[in-house]
Amino acid sequence: MTEGVLYFFQLVISGLAVGSLYALAALGFVLIYKATDILNFAHGEAMLIGALVCYVLIMSGVPFLWALLITSGIAMIMGLITERLVLRPMLGEPQFAVVMVTIGLSIFLRSLAGIIFGHDNKVFPAPFAQGALSFKGLVLSHTHLWAMAISVLMVILFFLFFKYSRLGLSMRGVANDQDTAMLMGISVKQVFALTWGLSFAIAAVAGVFLASVMVLNIALSLVAIKAFPAVILGGLESIPGAIIGGLVIGILETLAGGYLDQTFPGIKDLTAFVVLFLVLMIRPYGLFGKEELERV
Repeated sequence: MTEGVLYFFQLVISGLAVGSLYALAALGFVLIYKATDILNFAHGEAMLIGALVCYVLIMSGVPFLWALLITSGIAMIMGLITERLVLRPMLGEPQFAVVMVTIGLSIFLRSLAGIIFGHDNKVFPAPFAQGALSFKGLVLSHTHLWAMAISVLMVILFFLFFKYSRLGLSMRGVANDQDTAMLMGISVKQVFALTWGLSFAIAAVAGVFLASVMVLNIALSLVAIKAFPAVILGGLESIPGAIIGGLVIGILETLAGGYLDQTFPGIKDLTAFVVLFLVLMIRPYGLFGKEELERV
């Protein structure tokens, strides 16, 4: 394998690793939109608070796995409370008003995180081995490998959940038609609450893995913005689309950084949003989204 080919494959592997983190972040976006038709702009702050809570638990001597489980539980309760106090009063209100509420919620949670946990940089005590795995010249960190494994596991679990569980079928029913779901005896309010709880728990897991590969501070919440192009690319209602969108964005971003960043400094950070604009212009419902036809 020549040096150029090896460099290309190394960038692709690194892109898959980064993309798996975007995919984890994108899952929470899709879950809420799929069930409630709401874009949650406070998702990044849920990731941030999840990472900070897990950090505090680990620094207090709690083993990583237990800290992750406790953090997920706390995040789920936080999501349930958020739905009950902030989102449920907005039922029946225009979409624009609900979106503005989630933007306000993101500012509130970010400020609250800064007040409680401070604004200084923290080094997350990652439990994974510090060395990298190497195969024929290609290297991959243990953290990224675990992030990829967790992403795959999440997709499988969500597929089984939505396909076979009674609750998952209820959530699909509410997403398709709330009025029909209510006539079928499904409690739309309970489905909404569970959706927000699950979304916050997923966001917390994504935040923990993100904090393991970058500096933990308030800016961690902004990474969710990069997951947004992945959601648009895959389709707002598609869980597999969120995963594939995240991986594609990660690969494109890493390739742009590897080949073009020296000529066009900063292009790596722009790549995801260039993809976002192109997708919105060419296929606004994403690769796996459903095109909505309006008949007049």
